[in-house]
Amino acid sequence: MDDTFKLPEDCTDMREVRVGVDTTDRQLMELLGRRFGYMRAAARIKTDRNVVRDETRKAEVIGNAVTDAVSREIPSEKIAEIWELLVETSIAYELEEWDRIRA
Repeated sequence: MDDTFKLPEDCTDMREVRVGVDTTDRQLMELLGRRFGYMRAAARIKTDRNVVRDETRKAEVIGNAVTDAVSREIPSEKIAEIWELLVETSIAYELEEWDRIRA
């Protein structure tokens, strides 16, 4: 597959759109890998398992994503749902890591 891609506004056919989507998906996975790396770091740094879940921080993260979605004119309600799942998955992952490194 050709790894060069065009920005959405420069695409003229579906092949270019698909290359752009696939490239963007790979970039998103790289960023998610980094994000979960931060969850591993948090699990390592936090000395109390009970502080892994922080509802105030969760609301802040989701709120930031919604605000960003609104400014980008993308579906903010759906972004809130995606971020809810992302944060909950991150919390579960961090708890697993917290337990793993202290086993």
